[in-house]
Amino acid sequence: MSVTVRVPAKVNVQLAVGAARPDGFHDLANVFLAVGLYDEVTVTPADGLRVTCAGPDAGQVPLDRTNLAARAALALAERYDRSAAVHLHIAKDIPVAGGMAGGSADGAAALLACDALWGTGASRAELLEICAELGSDVPFSLVGGAALGTGRGEKLRPLEVGGTFHWVFAMAGRGLSTPAVFREFDRLAEGRDVPEPVASQDLLDALAKGDPDALAAAVSNDLQPAALSLFPELAGTLAAGRAAGALTALVSGSGPTTAFLARETESAARIAEALRASGTCRTVRTASGPAPGATVVFA
Repeated sequence: MSVTVRVPAKVNVQLAVGAARPDGFHDLANVFLAVGLYDEVTVTPADGLRVTCAGPDAGQVPLDRTNLAARAALALAERYDRSAAVHLHIAKDIPVAGGMAGGSADGAAALLACDALWGTGASRAELLEICAELGSDVPFSLVGGAALGTGRGEKLRPLEVGGTFHWVFAMAGRGLSTPAVFREFDRLAEGRDVPEPVASQDLLDALAKGDPDALAAAVSNDLQPAALSLFPELAGTLAAGRAAGALTALVSGSGPTTAFLARETESAARIAEALRASGTCRTVRTASGPAPGATVVFA
């Protein structure tokens, strides 16, 4: 028997970042939107814990116990006093180290798949608690849709979305380390007061109305200056997408993937083609959101 779970990528339509806390984390107001780029994690009983991966950039995915999918299996097994003797296979389509929570998605998918395979009967609250222990973005990968994440992003409040939003994503030629981007944020913030992070009401209203123009006017990412400082070439990608007609352009999360909001599927296709021709990025994908969170698709 095996269980397969499909899990979406995310884009941060708002990422407000507070000052560094004593524990090294930052308080956030993080508005997540799940989008239709998916990884699938298949869990099969095995003699021991093993991780394999196939798909774009699979060579960059760790296959040891640092992988969030492996950590999720181990965490659930420990909680229910059983062996994590499973083969975790990741069919990777979410960009690696791209600011779209691909690793976090795999952790959430593995957790849900192991829960189904082992019949642990864990409650949703228990699964979300384990997700929060694994990482700040993992709970949202389980939930999907749209949500406001506070604390370090792990405390979620579901958000209403009144329509479909169309996106183009440009993948860069190399990755960016999320901890490095936060360190650069702290360096750039030295000597100034960093305000408490607060969700934009205009942005929440735009999501609820399904209004792409209003959303474009309200998106923001406090990590974008840090990402651009570490990876200045991203400015060229952002400019190319704007010139191609994107309603707005921003770095997704900690980057280096850049995100472009389009009014509808036809304009998304035109923006994608222009970005491919621009020579400023490695690959380009289109996707829409909101998308459902981690979902069992085969058992």
